[in-house]
Amino acid sequence: MSLLSVIVPCYNEEESVALFYQELTKNDPFFKEKEIELELLYIDDGSKDGTVREVKKLIEQDSRVHIVSFSRNFGKEAAMFAGLEKSKGDYVVMMDVDLQDPPKFLGEMYRTLETGEYDCVAARRTDRSGERRIRSFFSAMFYKVINKISKIEFVEGARDYRLMTRKMRDAVLKMGEYNRFSKGLFGWCGFDTKWIEFENAERAAG
Repeated sequence: MSLLSVIVPCYNEEESVALFYQELTKNDPFFKEKEIELELLYIDDGSKDGTVREVKKLIEQDSRVHIVSFSRNFGKEAAMFAGLEKSKGDYVVMMDVDLQDPPKFLGEMYRTLETGEYDCVAARRTDRSGERRIRSFFSAMFYKVINKISKIEFVEGARDYRLMTRKMRDAVLKMGEYNRFSKGLFGWCGFDTKWIEFENAERAAG
């Protein structure tokens, strides 16, 4: 059996916690077919609402669900780092709880890693429908500027949604940066990455 760790950062996402769980567990037949055990790590980033309460409800009904809860809000980068540290899986995936990172792609991503050709499968969105124009403009400018000054390529539209091998997870954790920028670290560590594309998905809630 292989263990898949799913890292889900949360900040004031009480409405999304159960929705994400429902969508993720639609993959259970695939996990069973591939003999994959699931470890679902909700990382609560100091939420002020009922996020922790909603996760604890899931823990009562499914032993695969776990929570790490911060004493205050430290930011998504800290939450992702904590999730990586706590993960025990042979494979590790990071996903947003609001369903903008659709769980339905996990099967395709896993099959790609199974071939042994890649160490990571990452997702990028092909459009920014539903997003404010000013935000889309500044995002596009960021990628233009950063790619001019950086030695590594930053893929426009890249999400934090990526499935990686344990080997890559270990390499990322060995980088001792204090102020972490995960998209940069993932590119810097040099592992072979396959990109998949999908259209922008709106937030499910929150």
